Amino acid sequence: MRLSQVSFRYRRRDAFVIEGADAELAPGNVIELTGVNGAGKSTLLRLLAGLSRPTRGTITGRPAVVGFAPDRFPTAQPFTVAAYLRHVSRMRGGARWEPWAERLLMEHLLETPLSELSKGSGHKVGLAQALMADPGLLIMDEPFAGLDAETRAALPEIAAEVAGRGGIVVVSDHQGGLRALPGLRHLAVADGRLYEPQAPPSTGNELVTVAVTLPGDELPGFLARVREEGYRAREIEESTR
Repeated sequence: MRLSQVSFRYRRRDAFVIEGADAELAPGNVIELTGVNGAGKSTLLRLLAGLSRPTRGTITGRPAVVGFAPDRFPTAQPFTVAAYLRHVSRMRGGARWEPWAERLLMEHLLETPLSELSKGSGHKVGLAQALMADPGLLIMDEPFAGLDAETRAALPEIAAEVAGRGGIVVVSDHQGGLRALPGLRHLAVADGRLYEPQAPPSTGNELVTVAVTLPGDELPGFLARVREEGYRAREIEESTR
């Protein structure tokens, strides 16, 4: 799959979000895409997936089956989880979603309306629909955010399996969830430019403890929010403060 001088802007007089991107993505590649917020990572992922068309330049050699897991799954749809996955399965020629519901630990969610899902649960649905048709190109935008520990641990293995059968995996991930994967390739976006760093970026996996003081009645909601984002959080006993 080849990007040749790919540039993109949303409107004619806007500045380019992506400019002059050149890259070759080979079968078996697992690629971590990094960059600060607003650098253009999500835009580039949509271009790779074929959801947006380059303003200039070309993308050639895209695999026939593309799986795209967005950073925030669109839950404002009139389906339960199971009904949605059955609907996508029909569009995908009868692709089997049931093994992915089991593997992503989401069987207990199948009768839940999409509108009632948390961010992490929505992520699971997005991953299941992206994976069910054995994609030749799998694109995941911040897939680790909000997931439970078991599902987070499963994603590197899933990425390796897709690459192992000759697929291409591209992941935008600020949490470094794939950093331990052998052969991981790194691409970065900065100021609209795509480049391959000479050395892998810092893992960012060092654990840091942060103390937060807030009113007691706000604690349950605060803990729920940060846990949904994938962080470990607990109340500290008064004697240890």
